Amino acid sequence: MTPKPERTPPRVPPLSRVTVAEAALRLLNETGLEKLTLRAIAAELDVKAPALYWHFKNKQELIDEMATEMHRRMTADPAALPQAHGAGADGPAWRALMLASNRHLRRTLLSYRDGARVFSGSRFTGSEHGEQVEAHLRALQDAGLGLPQAVRALATTFVYTLGFVTEEQGVHPVPGERREGFDVAERGERLADYPLAAAAGPHLFEDYDAQFEEGLQLILDGIAARYGAS
Repeated sequence: MTPKPERTPPRVPPLSRVTVAEAALRLLNETGLEKLTLRAIAAELDVKAPALYWHFKNKQELIDEMATEMHRRMTADPAALPQAHGAGADGPAWRALMLASNRHLRRTLLSYRDGARVFSGSRFTGSEHGEQVEAHLRALQDAGLGLPQAVRALATTFVYTLGFVTEEQGVHPVPGERREGFDVAERGERLADYPLAAAAGPHLFEDYDAQFEEGLQLILDGIAARYGAS
């Protein structure tokens, strides 16, 4: 009787910083950032936890690589990236670019549980983001800003988007899931002695799309007014 050939085990990709970060991002939506451990990632990759320390000395180094991989994915399709064009429905070219890029960033962050927290304070490990930064600074300089002003405008809108999504994901960890304790009606009852604060609830914890858009427009209005961007 001819013996059956042994089943070929599935090919496991070589362990690298990128494959570890990819596994971590897969687990992120299941566990959240707080419970994302090197041990859990090692189990996902079917390796022993010490093997990961060849690539990352600590969790922050891993988070840096996760943020870098998120950015790589965000910019992987050049056709989908916001581009600097002439004036249009969203205003001058610099403004249209800033609107489109920050909307794109928010969508990306929201596609991961704790996505904004992963990005916040992280250091990109590659240089690919330089191309996008260069394009934004160039568009702002073309609008009449000096480099220091362009940097401040770019940083302010980025921090706004990052902070906004951090707060948004504090209420909705993932789309369609609302964290316990953020019931607007119950909040209003608790703050009944402070009528304005009570009435602010729906404007703080509902309709995040409209909130984000208005806040971003306010910042861009401020850039135009303070720096004379045209």
